[in-house]
Amino acid sequence: MNKHKTVSFDNEPLILVDADDNVTGYETKVKAHLGAGLLHRAFSIFLFTENEQVLLQQRSGKKPLWPMYWSNSCCSHPRRGETYEQAVHRRLREELAVDVDLKFLYRFQYQARFGDAGSEHELCSVFIGKVPAPVRVDVNPSEIAAWRWLPSADVDRLIAEERDRVTPWFVMEWQRLRSDFRAVIRELRAQAMISAA
Repeated sequence: MNKHKTVSFDNEPLILVDADDNVTGYETKVKAHLGAGLLHRAFSIFLFTENEQVLLQQRSGKKPLWPMYWSNSCCSHPRRGETYEQAVHRRLREELAVDVDLKFLYRFQYQARFGDAGSEHELCSVFIGKVPAPVRVDVNPSEIAAWRWLPSADVDRLIAEERDRVTPWFVMEWQRLRSDFRAVIRELRAQAMISAA
């Protein structure tokens, strides 16, 4: 079953890019995250229900960077030879055993260091998707320690009150979603309600 598979590997080839997302080379995942990190492609996914709940995951304790921190529904990297479209759907199946239509929102660059363990240095593409409520997810324990559906207001409180328990990219992405993309998310939820009718 999905939850028994290891889906992350230190030697998986990530795509190095410049600030405009032009490919500059390739490097293994472990080397791309050493020190200050090498700029590489990444993506983050937020799954919403029609009643404005969003799926959060707590990262596995085996993760070298930000273990046991709460984060968005799913995030990872396209591998060498993969498009964004291929990568986001692969990862949803690997981590959550679900697959849904996704909408690309925006791309941003950030760098965040996790002590001496290494850094994320990513050009990250952010996607949203809608799922029926309730939806069954089959989380992969090699990637995810726990998960929960939260109303958006509760996510706001989590970030405001427990910043030391959430990943830095999740904070940046959520704040941008709440400031710039509320209408897009409302439209997504409305489409979910029409589909369920």
